[in-house]
Amino acid sequence: MSSMTSMLATFLAGWLFAFSAGTAAAADAEGPASRPPAATAAAQTDEAATLRILHRDILTMRARIAGIPPQARVRRARERLEALPDEAVTLPLNTVQFQAGADRGVQFLLGDLPLFSVVEGDVDPEAKQDFDALVAQTRNRMEEVYAAWGQMRSRPLLLQGLARSAGATLLFAALVWVAYRVMARVVGWMEERRDVLAARFSYVDWREFLARLAVVMLHVLQWVVLLALTYSWAHFVLGSFVATAPIARDLGDWLLRKISWLAEGTLDSLPGLATVLIVLGFTRTVVDLLGYLFDALQKGRLRLPLFHPETASATRRIFTLFAWCVGIAVAYPFLPGASSDVFKGLSVLFGLMVTLGSTGLVTQLMSGLVVVYSRSLHKGDFVDINGVQGVVTEVASLATKIVNVRNDEITIPNSVVISSPIHNYSKLSGTHGTLLSTKVTIGYDAPWRRCMRC
Repeated sequence: MSSMTSMLATFLAGWLFAFSAGTAAAADAEGPASRPPAATAAAQTDEAATLRILHRDILTMRARIAGIPPQARVRRARERLEALPDEAVTLPLNTVQFQAGADRGVQFLLGDLPLFSVVEGDVDPEAKQDFDALVAQTRNRMEEVYAAWGQMRSRPLLLQGLARSAGATLLFAALVWVAYRVMARVVGWMEERRDVLAARFSYVDWREFLARLAVVMLHVLQWVVLLALTYSWAHFVLGSFVATAPIARDLGDWLLRKISWLAEGTLDSLPGLATVLIVLGFTRTVVDLLGYLFDALQKGRLRLPLFHPETASATRRIFTLFAWCVGIAVAYPFLPGASSDVFKGLSVLFGLMVTLGSTGLVTQLMSGLVVVYSRSLHKGDFVDINGVQGVVTEVASLATKIVNVRNDEITIPNSVVISSPIHNYSKLSGTHGTLLSTKVTIGYDAPWRRCMRC
C-alpha cells in the first residue's frame, strides 16, 4: 500500500510540474509580440549555471522553466538538497518524464521528494550530445553523489580516512624536517665554499660566481621540495575522505594541465627561440666586422673618405647601436609571448617613459656628437672653455672632463661646450707652434733702474 502511495505521489508531482512547465512553454510559443520586452531581454541574457553537490558537477542548466532562470533553478535545487533529512539516504533515486510544450523534460526525485529537472534546453548546443545522453549522464553523476552521501555516514570509512590523514601528516612533518635539515647543511657548506673563494682572490673568479649561483639554486630547490611535499600531503589527505575526493582529483588534474601547458609552451617556443638566436648571432657577427673596420680606421691602417681617425670611436658606437637595434627589432616578434597584451603594455610604458624623460639626455648626446665630429678638442689638449683652463682628460657622450693647474677635475656638460668658445692651445703646437701671451706688472716700491736693466 505504501509503495502504491509513493508511486501515486510521484506521478502527481511529475504531472503538476509538467503542467506548469507546459503552461510556460505555451506562453513562450505565442510569439515575441505576446511577451513583454523585459522578458525577451531576460531570456536573451540568461547565463548558464552549474549545479554542484559534494564538490561534484551534476548538471549545467541553460534554459528557463516556468519563467525561472538557470541561476534560480540551481539555487532551488540546492535548497531542496540541503533540506533533505538524514533518513533520505535510504530512499531510491527516481526519474519522471514530462512534456513541457514541444520540449521534453525529466524530473529527478529522491523517493517522492523532488530535486531538480532537466529539459531539452539544457543541452549544450556546441557539444555532440542529445537529450537522452544528457539525462543518462546526469543520472550517473547523481548515483555517484548518492553513493558518496551514503559513504559519508559510514563510521568505519570516516575512521579510516582520519587514520590515513594522521599517518600522512606525521610522515609529511618528518619529511619536511629531514628536507629542511639536509638542504640547510648543503646550503651552509656551499656558502662556506663561496666565502673561501671570495677571500682567496682579490678579483672575481669564475668559481666564486658558480658558487654564488649554486647557493641561489639550492635555495630555490629547497622551496620547490617543500612545496612538492605540501602538495602531495594535501592531495593524499583530501583523497582520504569521500566528500573531498573530487578536490584531490581536481588538484591532480590541475597539476597535469600545468605541466602539459609548460611542456607544450616550451615545445612551441623552440622555433621562435632558435630564430632569435640566429638573428642575434648574425647581429653579433656584423658588430664584430664593424668593430674590426673602425679599429683599422682609428689606427690609420685604413683610410676612407668622410671618416677621420678622431671620429672613428664615436662612429663605431653609433653603428653598433644601430645594428643591435635592428637585430632586436627583427628578433622581438619571435620571442615567446611577444604578442601578448603584457608585452605590448610594457612596450608602450617603456616608450612613454623614454619619450617624457629623455629630452635632456638626448640633448646631451647630440651635443656630444657635435663635439666629437667637430674635432675641436681631444684627450690631452690644453684648452680654455667658458673660463675654465686645463688639460682634457675625457671626451664622453654626455660631458667633457678637464683637469686644471690646481689638479681639480671639472666636468662640463657637452651642451655648455658647444655653446661656448673653445680655445685649444695645443692643437696646432706640433705644426705652427703655440703663441702665449702674458701680463707683467711692476709695483710702485720696485727700483726703476733695476727694472730698466731687466
